[in-house]
Amino acid sequence: MNILVAPNPGLSLLSVQDIPDVIEMGMGADGLILLADELPQTFFDLRTGFAGELFQKLVNYQIRSVLVLPDFNAYGQRFAELAYEHRVHPQIRFVRTLDEAVGFLQKSLMADSQ
Repeated sequence: MNILVAPNPGLSLLSVQDIPDVIEMGMGADGLILLADELPQTFFDLRTGFAGELFQKLVNYQIRSVLVLPDFNAYGQRFAELAYEHRVHPQIRFVRTLDEAVGFLQKSLMADSQ
């Protein structure tokens, strides 16, 4: 199983300009895990459009992704609502631990192979 965890060498998401590179790398992977501690504050400010643009591209290119966010409320009520809305999304999930992220991606891959 080929899961990318951002950040790793060659994969960082510091601005909207990094989204095409993330998408390109994600297309060759079985899944993408984003760690909240490694994302810039602008990602969590929904008014910037950063998260929305990333999520739309991930859905368009069918790249399963998981955002590891230990406390959904840490970045404000609006972001917590977004996390809650994605609790059952088939491609983009918010989870509290890295183990949960890997588990979601593994289950998704198993379901696809059946």
